[in-house]
Amino acid sequence: MAFAPPAADLDWSNLGLAVTDIVNGHVECKFDPTTQTWQAPTFVKDPYLRIHGLAPGLNYGQQIYEGLKATRNANEEILLFRPDKHASRMAHSADLVSIPAIPNTFFLDAVRLAVSENAAFVPPHSTNAALYIRPLAFGAGGHFALTPPREYLFCVYVQPFGTYHGTGAADALVIEEFDRAAPRGTGHGKVGGNYAPVMKYTEMARREGFPLTLHLDSQSQTEVDEFSTSSFLGIVRDGDVVRLVVPDSKCVIDSVTSDSVQGIARSLGWVVEKRSVPWDTLGQFTEVMAAGTAAAVVPIQSITRRSTGEKLEFGSGPLCLELLTRLRKIQRGETGEEFAEWVEAVKAPETVYEKYAGDKMANGIANGVH
Repeated sequence: MAFAPPAADLDWSNLGLAVTDIVNGHVECKFDPTTQTWQAPTFVKDPYLRIHGLAPGLNYGQQIYEGLKATRNANEEILLFRPDKHASRMAHSADLVSIPAIPNTFFLDAVRLAVSENAAFVPPHSTNAALYIRPLAFGAGGHFALTPPREYLFCVYVQPFGTYHGTGAADALVIEEFDRAAPRGTGHGKVGGNYAPVMKYTEMARREGFPLTLHLDSQSQTEVDEFSTSSFLGIVRDGDVVRLVVPDSKCVIDSVTSDSVQGIARSLGWVVEKRSVPWDTLGQFTEVMAAGTAAAVVPIQSITRRSTGEKLEFGSGPLCLELLTRLRKIQRGETGEEFAEWVEAVKAPETVYEKYAGDKMANGIANGVH
């Protein structure tokens, strides 16, 4: 299927992170409390939602989200990167906050529809930009009691974007005044409540020249958890032996980018270790990286911890650059059969509409939503 080419009026090489309303629209799916199923995906040509002001998603934080990417390959196909992994992670988050299960196949159909209807905003293959995809779900009906409500919305938004933290090496600051996740809390899910309280501290750090902030474990403040926006990865190089070290904390999300980098590292013959990462061992790392969907892979040049007066400095990041280069090649469909199972070519939106024909989708089309 030949999709619309990238929009000609966008400067694809200088995309920021600011949200714009230039895209064609978003996908909405309502939960039917009678049948206990999600209604068919509907494409809505504006960015706004109509929900009750007393919705648990607004009042109690009953909300989850995901973040994944779409890119173009050299043949102008639009590719999704590991969408099945993101679907599984969203299902995990939904279970944490009592949101009805979103079946993986349904999640994927909604994502495919949102991307295919916004094909003009998938950047050209010649750039490093991407279409960021933001699925989210929340309790949407008016509900006072601290019990699961009857009404929910599942939506998929998209935005063209560049890279979150740029491509240069970044300085990080350890957040010590605030614990992001309790030992038996929800740190392993992508729920809004894990992120909103961090804004105060990331903004203070940014003003002081630290674009990234790092969290240690809440219980002892002695082990590394993750960065506020991305996963922590460390490299130890000893001659020809390269070790990629990944924290095995139970309080961090199952990062798709980190998992992908680990797969790439194994393909290069590196040793991958998932284990606890004590703070006092960070000086052993040759390189440190932050990895996430929006951030991609960012080399860390220093980590500052004010309570101890420490400033740990790391290498220039040649191995990080190698991982980033290979990751981007995979995402852009440039590696042939290697890691081909990680990317999925998007089909025409009609394939989704046909699948749900006769369901509530027909109402959406008749009412001029699509």
